[in-house]
Amino acid sequence: MKAIWIVCVAVVITACGSSSSSPPGKPEGTPAPKVVVEKEKVEKVQPLPPEVKIRLRRDGKENYTWELSGTDADEVLKVNEKMRKQLGGEKTR
Repeated sequence: MKAIWIVCVAVVITACGSSSSSPPGKPEGTPAPKVVVEKEKVEKVQPLPPEVKIRLRRDGKENYTWELSGTDADEVLKVNEKMRKQLGGEKTR
């Protein structure tokens, strides 16, 4: 009788011990939520184009002349070329 009692206790202990432990590979408790980190999108702002100031004059014969001023020489030359095409005024200044 004593041997049967020891066998029953051993079976109960092994049964309880295996059911309380979780299977390998699975975490105990609730799984941690997934966290997704996204970098903030930075919008690049393009600088304003260089400013070109135009002083336009028209004489009595319907001819135009102009004076250009600005900080960027390339931009001033582009504006001058555009003015010559549109107004047909002076060739060089």
